[in-house]
Amino acid sequence: MPFRLKESTSRFCKYPFFLLALGLLVLGACSQKSSTSSSSALEKEYTVQSPDNSIAVRFFLTERQGAAYAITREGAPVLQASKLGVKMEDADLTQGLVLESVSGVETVKDDYEILTAKRRNNTYRANKRTFHLKNAQGQRMDVIFQVSNDGVAFRYYFPGQASGIKKITQEITSFKFPESAKGWLQPMSDAKTGWSETNPSYEEHYLKGIPVGTPSPIKAGWVFPALFESGNSWVLITESGPDGSYCASRLAQNAPGGEYSIAFPQAAEKMAGGPVNPESELPWYSPWRILAVGSLKTITESTLGTDLAKPAKNMDQSFIKPGKAAWSWALLKDDSIVYDVQKRFIDYAARMNWSYSLIDVNWDQKIGYDKMKELADYAKTKNVGLLLWYNSAGPWNTAPYTPRDKMLTHESRMQEFARLREMGIKGVKIDFFGGDGQSVMQYYNDILNDAAENKLLVNFHGCTLPRGWQRTYPNLMTMESIKGFEFITFEQQNADEEAAHAATIPFTRNAFDPMDFTPVNLDQIPRITRRTTKGFELALSVLFISGIQHYVDIPQGMAKQPAYVQDFLREVPSVWEDSKFIDGYPGKLAVIARKANGKWYVAGINGENSAKNVELDLSFLNGKKGSFISDGTDASGLQQKTLEVAANGKTTVELKPNGGFVMVF
Repeated sequence: MPFRLKESTSRFCKYPFFLLALGLLVLGACSQKSSTSSSSALEKEYTVQSPDNSIAVRFFLTERQGAAYAITREGAPVLQASKLGVKMEDADLTQGLVLESVSGVETVKDDYEILTAKRRNNTYRANKRTFHLKNAQGQRMDVIFQVSNDGVAFRYYFPGQASGIKKITQEITSFKFPESAKGWLQPMSDAKTGWSETNPSYEEHYLKGIPVGTPSPIKAGWVFPALFESGNSWVLITESGPDGSYCASRLAQNAPGGEYSIAFPQAAEKMAGGPVNPESELPWYSPWRILAVGSLKTITESTLGTDLAKPAKNMDQSFIKPGKAAWSWALLKDDSIVYDVQKRFIDYAARMNWSYSLIDVNWDQKIGYDKMKELADYAKTKNVGLLLWYNSAGPWNTAPYTPRDKMLTHESRMQEFARLREMGIKGVKIDFFGGDGQSVMQYYNDILNDAAENKLLVNFHGCTLPRGWQRTYPNLMTMESIKGFEFITFEQQNADEEAAHAATIPFTRNAFDPMDFTPVNLDQIPRITRRTTKGFELALSVLFISGIQHYVDIPQGMAKQPAYVQDFLREVPSVWEDSKFIDGYPGKLAVIARKANGKWYVAGINGENSAKNVELDLSFLNGKKGSFISDGTDASGLQQKTLEVAANGKTTVELKPNGGFVMVF
């Protein structure tokens, strides 16, 4: 039936203000709920807000028609106008852009389980909006934003079906902070430097509270995650999910005016003959760029690093068992990798009710496959699984340790992994990787896939940051990517720095991804004076997240500890159901509560060499009584007592210089 315009017009002409209001209402609804196909009808800028409206992203085009964004929280600026876009060999998508259309606001919902993180069951809710751009040549790029209550994520999508490989030469993505902001940043080591040319391995100390814009002391730039304090907000920047179609990135060395830019790996960071910079056929997604935004509590409790990661691979997960492990090499080094010592460490793991024992470098030469099978059979009788070390090999390192050539190809991996599975080995530790180039990212993914097929757990060392891989590959238990305990055994300077370093990590490196720091030294370190207390060391078993937590204390050292300390390390959980920020400041103090098996564990460390009295809000414990282990004055260096949380939840704890504590409720 045809629409009768005349009748309708005669009726509504009497009400011009009604018509105007109706038109504005319809126009507003269209701009919110549908895409706009005509660029002439688009607004100059758009906003994407978090579900609770606390965080807002403003998207707009600059005078040179480049894509840009800015972030506010509670109306206050967090990031100033920052750049978006990439340059390809055959396309400039950084300027001269036209905004073709903008999607409506979509709701993103995701719920998932993960065993190697601060929280087992996670819920992600965000508002999503996609901006469709093209340049004068008609080449297209989408910018996809997702804004949640704890931060902002965005990535690029390059649509189309063009034949051939597209190559990105530069990503101009930037993060511009007010010049009053401060950063907690770890320098990125240059490729093929360090011992046996094994850098980069994310093994530098953080520079703490430095003015934004401070150049990195190393040309390669700054690693992710990068922490900033901007006004009343904290921001933690990282990325999630680089696979074989993209390299891992970092922040560039220089940040003029407080504007940090994405940088790609150095030329040497690649597999032989493989690419460094991103290249792929179309269509093509970049990894997510992630900014957790909020209070320090928000940063510490956020799971954005796994929220944006690719969901778990469709694989048999029955063999995946997080746990604790004994490890001889940290304190006893190469000479401990012999049959009799490793048998004693299997017994030690069994006494401590730990699930694993890690056998490190040169085991193939000093123990051999046949005797290793004997050890694996013996360990099985003790309900202990064995983990074996491997060199990633390749021309990117000259490290002499073996086994060296087993990981390089799919064929050699599958042959070796099948042999390990037949022997009853539970997992592998693979060391000395060659950087962050796209081909190396593919290498990591290939290893994880092949290990999963053979039901093997994986621990990477001398390696890149996990970037959410632990969600995609549930058999990835942990990765080093930190200046961990072994460095304390090498130089006194690292021992001197441990307290402040460890008090920075929960807010940076270990915020999203599992970390194999290899903590807890309660006794002596050969040739090194430990600067932290026993209470501090014990607290790291709760503060640091790792799917398999490798403890460095050896049987002789553990035997000296009070029974209540040994019992604590037997019982401390390996999978956490929840985590809460209690108090802290990067490099100075970290107090975090974690829940598992119906109990709350509260752990705290003092990152400074001066005593502190800290008032903690433990009101969530509802006045419960619990066990409190802290630094004492007796011969053991520790003390245990019962602690009752006051009715108002306020509990004052005395922290010794470089000291710490654990509570169990």
